[in-house]
Amino acid sequence: MTPIDIEKLPLWVQNRDTVLKSDQNVEWRYGKQPDYTHSNQKLTKESTQNHPTNSLEALVQNLVRTFDVEANFKTNPQQWISVVQDKFRMSTNGGTNYKLEDLLESGTYKLLIGDTQHYKASEENFETSTTLFHSAFPEGFLWEVLEVYSTPPTIAVKWRHWGHFRGAYKDYIPTGETIEIIGMSIIKVSDDLKILSLEHYYDNTKFLEQLTSGGKKSAGVKQTPLSLQQKFWGFIKQFLQPKLNSTTVNSQVSRCPFAALLNK
Repeated sequence: MTPIDIEKLPLWVQNRDTVLKSDQNVEWRYGKQPDYTHSNQKLTKESTQNHPTNSLEALVQNLVRTFDVEANFKTNPQQWISVVQDKFRMSTNGGTNYKLEDLLESGTYKLLIGDTQHYKASEENFETSTTLFHSAFPEGFLWEVLEVYSTPPTIAVKWRHWGHFRGAYKDYIPTGETIEIIGMSIIKVSDDLKILSLEHYYDNTKFLEQLTSGGKKSAGVKQTPLSLQQKFWGFIKQFLQPKLNSTTVNSQVSRCPFAALLNK
């Protein structure tokens, strides 16, 4: 597949830092623009992929990261540049189709997880839900594109979401393990590459089981940092777990198995 010149494409499919530098007079949720310096450093160190700058994979990754910035930090929907505001819909595992207004009110975690045994979306709001997962993953909960299987306007993408469980989740003890989610999304975009809809598919029960696997804290016992024993077993489990192999990238060859047909 011919490389894409992303710099000549719309702002919302360019690098996240480029998008943030271009945002003017934005109404930010916490009164200031988010700082992704630490996140960028973690991504450089822990990502399994190294997509060429002008690849389809990079374009899709950029678009979703721009969307993530807006979903978490922009309070005025008219200032969102990654979506078609009046047509946008998002669903998880074939469930409810949520509108942009729902996302603004509830946040991504509520709509992506829903009501389950270990997480009740109906009992959370944007702030409590965000705080809950930021506390569990104090070093961040990172996201990357693994593979892209089809080209716009309907993009099928496989992704990886991961973080280090080093803070308490509700009253459950952190294990120190790296928790990883592998999922897929169908992203429908407009002619100018704005998101019309997002359909996410992943196992949310497995994710929550990992967050509760350390057991609950005893009543009245103050949470303490991970013991040496917990850190040791967390390290051993990480070491024994099979790891994703970094993909060798060839900018001239698409990893989309249907590329030959799609480009005819």
